[in-house]
Amino acid sequence: MENLTRYVDPYIGTGGHGHTFLGANVPFGMVQLGPNNYTRGWDWCSGYHYSDSIVTGFGHMHLSGTGIGDLGDISFMPAIGRVETKKSTPEQYKSGIGSIYRHNTEKARPGYYAVHLDRYNVNVELTATQRCGFHKYTFPASKDAKIIIDLESGIGWDKVTEGYITQENDSMISGYRYSSGWAKDQRIYFTAVFSKPMKRFIVSDSTSISSGLSLKAERVYGQALFDTREKENIFVKVALSPVSIENAKANMKEELPGWNFSQTVAKADAAWNKELNRVVIKADNAARMRTFYTALYHTMIAPSVFSDCNKDYRGADKKIHRNAAFTNYTTFSLWDTYRAAHPLFTILQPERTADFVNTMLAIYQQQGELPVWHLMGNETYCMVGCPAVMVVADACLKGIKGFDKKMAYEAMKKTMMQDGRGLKYVKKYGYIPADSTVESVAMGLEYAIADWSVGQVAKKEGFTEDYNYFDKRGKYYRNYFDAQTGFARGRVNDNTWRTSFNPFISIHRQNDYTEGNGWQYTWLVPQDVEGLIGLFGGEKAFTSKLDSLFLAKGELGKDASPDISGLIGQYAHGNEPSHHVTYMYAYVGQPWKTADKVREIMNTLYTDKIDGLCGNEDVGQMSAWYVLSSLGFYPLNPSNGCYIFGSPVVNNATISVGNNKTFTLNVLNNSSVNKYIRKMTLNGKAYTRSYIRYKDIMNGGKLVIEMGNQPSSWGTAPADRPHSEM
Repeated sequence: MENLTRYVDPYIGTGGHGHTFLGANVPFGMVQLGPNNYTRGWDWCSGYHYSDSIVTGFGHMHLSGTGIGDLGDISFMPAIGRVETKKSTPEQYKSGIGSIYRHNTEKARPGYYAVHLDRYNVNVELTATQRCGFHKYTFPASKDAKIIIDLESGIGWDKVTEGYITQENDSMISGYRYSSGWAKDQRIYFTAVFSKPMKRFIVSDSTSISSGLSLKAERVYGQALFDTREKENIFVKVALSPVSIENAKANMKEELPGWNFSQTVAKADAAWNKELNRVVIKADNAARMRTFYTALYHTMIAPSVFSDCNKDYRGADKKIHRNAAFTNYTTFSLWDTYRAAHPLFTILQPERTADFVNTMLAIYQQQGELPVWHLMGNETYCMVGCPAVMVVADACLKGIKGFDKKMAYEAMKKTMMQDGRGLKYVKKYGYIPADSTVESVAMGLEYAIADWSVGQVAKKEGFTEDYNYFDKRGKYYRNYFDAQTGFARGRVNDNTWRTSFNPFISIHRQNDYTEGNGWQYTWLVPQDVEGLIGLFGGEKAFTSKLDSLFLAKGELGKDASPDISGLIGQYAHGNEPSHHVTYMYAYVGQPWKTADKVREIMNTLYTDKIDGLCGNEDVGQMSAWYVLSSLGFYPLNPSNGCYIFGSPVVNNATISVGNNKTFTLNVLNNSSVNKYIRKMTLNGKAYTRSYIRYKDIMNGGKLVIEMGNQPSSWGTAPADRPHSEM
């Protein structure tokens, strides 16, 4: 096994608008233990931004790359001297619990984080298991050393509704935190054990909360007091559970029974190395290696385990489900991740994919529909469409094992046959009237992708009537296409378009598009590119319009979504609806244009710098695009098992695909100039198609790609082009 964690730089994306998590965790773990900054705002959605210099504590749960802030739960903070457990402004931080820190004292690598707190002269080191955080604090000599447990503070929208801490003995405390934020009913339980007996433990209520909100909030601060020698280490183990304090204790007993901090760091590193070694690449330079492996690392922060070692979990129905037959997960940013992250998981994580689907099916049983954006057992209904349908359909169509296929089909069909969130209009009119629903075009186009996906599963299972029905609905995207302007736009009724119309203008979450404009959403038809080509009047007109997307210049307007970033013309790589667009050229036999565009994106919009992402990481989707595109192929249609070739930037790759099989990629004559695929062989035979099927990857084998500095005829013939139903 290669040491690949050396290429991961967790700071990438912590600057700019990347919103990535910084701290200690293991792949897909419940615990993301890291610093919470004081400063709040859009760029602090993960709790940390590189521009900051004040830390208020080290929380055990964080989001990575989202556009909304939440979590930050169960914050611990070592301190010296009198500390007021109240919030303060950055300028007044000395009256609160925060401390200045400097980046030159920080260290971060997979599974480990360290920093020096200038105010208290305390060194902090952190590591983690799946359900436990492990703290190492190095104190100065003091008669007034303490560790503060803060249940009040959260990130972004998160506000505590009830907190509780109790002392169990001279070295153990336990409690819980209930809060409301992006997820309205969050509940997390914890237990903490100190390596040294406390000389005293103090608990206090938060009067600022009880007087400011009509919510019960008691015993939300604790202070564990110690006498310390110079450079004395105090260790703290903290276990979490979504179910109970007793389950948290059991999680600690199972995962972190001892006190060997360095061994736990090594195990976390090994866990990351195991997952990173599922793809072993070689590239021309260290920067490319860092960008690739940090991206792969970012794809595995979430979904996060949300069940205990005994498989107990708290469901979407708010009930405790005991001894489940699967591992339950949370943090499903599906509007983002259905596009590339989940298709990547079907290659690298098929076993986890089964439990992702099992979790979604459990959510369906508990809330009556598949999840939209699920967080901490809560449906947030964030973004539009029914994106879980595409994930479940993809797993069904690819033959992923380990979940109930009959229930999966039932869940997809029932979800798409509901009346809420504009679906009643889809069923009645074939479109969502623009004057009935905000974001009607984005919503309708996403529904068409989901409908097509259900239809494909129906076809595979022999449900002919359902196939015909959902396939028809999968073509309803046509009802949003205005042939006169050549854009997808809001339709009021069968004869009237919404006026006035400007394809450049974006009004954040208030017009017909979701974080986008007409230029970007016109291409959101990954399920039927051939049909979209027909709407434009043929390949020539389609190609001309697609070329124009990358050249068009215009003002987005003063109310534009900040998510529209990474612009090349009007193509917006910083937001997910654009992610498939560069690969559409394969459908018109011009794969060299895809090569041009994906190389430009990889070379200019991804770097190994702190601000190395051009938009929100979005829980792994931005990074999944890079991982797959670096390997040279991408799932333009996220549910048909077809990966379109682009322009690989790795020289070779060995991908572990399960069952002791590997799929190897050998790229010849690759360089910044030689970016065009000239020819390739698969298992020694000439391969002329501009796409590769999932089954060909998972069967294992060897793909050899020869690159050149000029486009060739490879992949251009009609017979070699991708098509929707693969």
